[in-house]
Order: sequence, then C-alpha cells, then structure tokens
Amino acid sequence: MRKIIFDIETRNIFSDVGSADPAMLDISLVAIHDSETDSYSSYLEEELGDLWPILERADMLIGFNSDHFDIPLLNKYYPGDLVKIKSLDILKEIKDSYGRRMKLDQLAEGTLGKKKSGHGLDAVKWWKSGEIEKIRTYCIDDVKITKEIYDYAMKNQKLIFKEGSELKEIKLDTSHWEKPSDNKMTFSLPF
Repeated sequence: MRKIIFDIETRNIFSDVGSADPAMLDISLVAIHDSETDSYSSYLEEELGDLWPILERADMLIGFNSDHFDIPLLNKYYPGDLVKIKSLDILKEIKDSYGRRMKLDQLAEGTLGKKKSGHGLDAVKWWKSGEIEKIRTYCIDDVKITKEIYDYAMKNQKLIFKEGSELKEIKLDTSHWEKPSDNKMTFSLPF
C-alpha cells in the first residue's frame, strides 16, 4: 500500500482572505513522505505539477486536519478531485474516538516526547520575508511528526497527548486504517 503523508503551508491566513474556507488561501509549500520510496520531498506552488503523479498513484493520503483543511486547499490547484483517493485524517479519528479536537503539538509532546519546530503563522511570516528554506524545514518536520504519530497509533492502537502537566491516552481502532479502497486513481493527468 502506497501511503503519502502530507502537510501544507500557506502564504496567507484566513483574516487576510476574509473567509474561513481553506480553499480561499494560497499554498506556499506542500511536503510529503512517500512510503514507496521512504523519502521526504517538498513542492512549492509552481512545482505542484510534479506532485500530482505521486498523489494519483497513492493508495492513501494521510494528514492531520487534512480532510477539513489540506485536501480542500490542495484540490483548488489540482485539475481532478483528490477526494477520490482514500484519506485518513488523524485529527478526525481522534475527534471520533475521544470526542474533541486537539493540536498536533499536544500529540507530539505526549506520544513522541518532542515539540513541533514552529507554527503555521511562522510559515506565513517566513513566506512574506522570503525564507523558503525555513518553511521547507518546518513543513517536513510536521510531516515527520505526523508519520511518527501514525506509526505509533498503528502499532499501539492509541495516542497520548499532553494536557497541562498530565498525559492522557486516546484509544484508537486502527483496524480499518489501511484497508484498501475502491477510490483510487492510477493514472497521470496530462499537464
């Protein structure tokens, strides 16, 4: 099963565009981990054409808040419909199991014992000041954390988050996470 774990950074924020619709934002960079090559890569907006064939051959897209944020935003740029690819939104799984949303940083600290290397607002500032490599490093770091959290959940059927000084567990049923889906693209659109 070819899994693509991904994250997106934007050039702007909701208050800049006057809407809470993720598709109104503009992508600065997309970072991925490709399970087929076990490698990380990133794509600026103008390089997204290189990303499409990878996504089209994926069996599953994995992200954090990806069904609500990343996929609708990426779909704005994609000439097809990325919803046709099976997706696993770790935040949605947590909300369904635990009853509420939480930050990736809480999970990283509780499950992995580490903190994120920055925040999305930092990435917007870096974009505006032309610090593309900082965005690239930060976005790939988030993909690495998401991958480690995914792998931990698959192995342990749970995640741990930090709330104040307390560690709490979230039980997860991951038995369906890697089940094949009929919704799969195996072609490359001509660009």
